[in-house]
Amino acid sequence: MSRREIRGKTAIVTGATSGIGRAIAVELARHGADLVLLGRREDRLREVAGEITAFGSRAEVVRGDVTDPAIREKVVQTAVSQFDGLDILVNNAGVGALGRFEDADPARLRQIMEVNFFAAVELTRLALRLLKRAHRAIIVNVGSILGHRGVPWSSEYCASKFALRGFSEALRAELSRHGIDVLLVSPGTTHTEFSDHLIERKGEPGWGKRGQVSAEHVARKTVQAICRGDHEVIPSNWAKLIWLGSRLLPGWMDYVLSRYA
Repeated sequence: MSRREIRGKTAIVTGATSGIGRAIAVELARHGADLVLLGRREDRLREVAGEITAFGSRAEVVRGDVTDPAIREKVVQTAVSQFDGLDILVNNAGVGALGRFEDADPARLRQIMEVNFFAAVELTRLALRLLKRAHRAIIVNVGSILGHRGVPWSSEYCASKFALRGFSEALRAELSRHGIDVLLVSPGTTHTEFSDHLIERKGEPGWGKRGQVSAEHVARKTVQAICRGDHEVIPSNWAKLIWLGSRLLPGWMDYVLSRYA
């Protein structure tokens, strides 16, 4: 497949105020894309928009919660009214929690699934009418290596990322006839503010921050994968080892992880 050109394209990025979302938005702007940024902190959104315009690209901000249907509609309409279309949709917004499943109430699971899975699915549904009109459009779903390997203390988060991976694989096949690619990004531990904004923290897993990479590294690998039209990118060696171990030695992985439970 020929290389995808980013310059002149329009992208929506959710969860764009910090971390991987912010880094992907800036990296897309570096390659010449215009952006619609969605996040809950307007001051942070304005900061990111300033970085984007410094590259000569344009940026529009929408403050709100991605789980709100009206906000999702507003994001899509902003892409239409300000940029006359959409080429790249980046579903990045996500939340997590730490704690054993037996100690959690049902609300924790529902909140994580609403943000990490249902919001991404429904924003994709809204955006499809625009993506079908674009040339070589792409949907980028930011999942996790924990969508390949479930780990203790994060059962709900793992479930949401497994769901996003399954959705991505099914959607990729369905949309191939429209020329729309679907890229799944499966990072490992990344240096972001994610762990500072957990829904709930009931204890700590014992594996720490092994193999941690920067959000900018994940963003560079993601945009490279967008350009190539890849189906999935695992942007760290540590995460690749987890993926490989889960495929080749699942029993051993079960044993190792049980020691952290």
